Amino acid sequence: MSDSSAPRSPLPSVAFVGLGNMGAPMSVRLVRAGYAVTGFDLSQEARAALAAAGARTAETGAGAVRGADVVVLMLPSSAVVESVLGDPALRAALAEGSTVVDMSSSDPMSTRRLAADLETGGVTLVDAPVSGGVKGAENGTLTIMVGGAEDAVERLSALLTAMGTARRAGSVGAGHALKAINNLLSATHLLATAEGVLAGERFGLDPAVMVELINTSSGRSGSTDNKFPNFVLPGGYDSGFGMKLMVKDMRIALGLARELGVASPLAQHAVALWERALKDLPDTADHTEIARWTFDGPADRELVTG
Repeated sequence: MSDSSAPRSPLPSVAFVGLGNMGAPMSVRLVRAGYAVTGFDLSQEARAALAAAGARTAETGAGAVRGADVVVLMLPSSAVVESVLGDPALRAALAEGSTVVDMSSSDPMSTRRLAADLETGGVTLVDAPVSGGVKGAENGTLTIMVGGAEDAVERLSALLTAMGTARRAGSVGAGHALKAINNLLSATHLLATAEGVLAGERFGLDPAVMVELINTSSGRSGSTDNKFPNFVLPGGYDSGFGMKLMVKDMRIALGLARELGVASPLAQHAVALWERALKDLPDTADHTEIARWTFDGPADRELVTG
């Protein structure tokens, strides 16, 4: 029986690098959970917002990670993750025995290479990408897909729980592989839903009624349950997750399938259509704008894609 009077182990100190749409609310969740957080982002405004929430901030990535027990990365891509972890000053600042948690949507093969590289310096890499969007980040209801050694994942359990529900998917890289596959499925569902709703509307169906009935039928998906009622049908197209990032994740999943010898004709066609939309829409387009692009486009678009 444990001694209730014994002092509790202090929470690990945390460096949080990447304070964008997702990283900002996630880092605030850790502050509110009692963690000593030092944040870094290239944006001075993002750093100031985190400081206002009670965290410390640093002027450089190296300054943020120096002495931290856990370093959380929430960055746009594997290329950025590799650049950050390849910075000599930051690498020198990483404490031996610390853990880097890459919560970005990264390439699983790159993740495995980085894990092996960091291990030579006594640093453990765990990948823990998330699903649930900005609302999930704000409410602490993210799904967190974790890849890494069991003991390393167990040590991070409380920290990850402050941001959502975490489950180990497998060894290092498994979380990133699963996240990319999840987003490929999500993107394909969203595009198929847009095409279906457009056909139904032209037949004379009310899109809102369609979505409501589909949500109690076998065609239900995250697109009909969340994205259409909250971001597409109201016309806001403002989920907070950019189209560029969705296409990046789709390409990761398709590339992984090709590397593993898995034929993916549907995925290839979906990626080609999303790439066409990415080219047609503004650089800042939200990923839900694939629906607007579908609604506004020619009926024979699929014949000139690929």
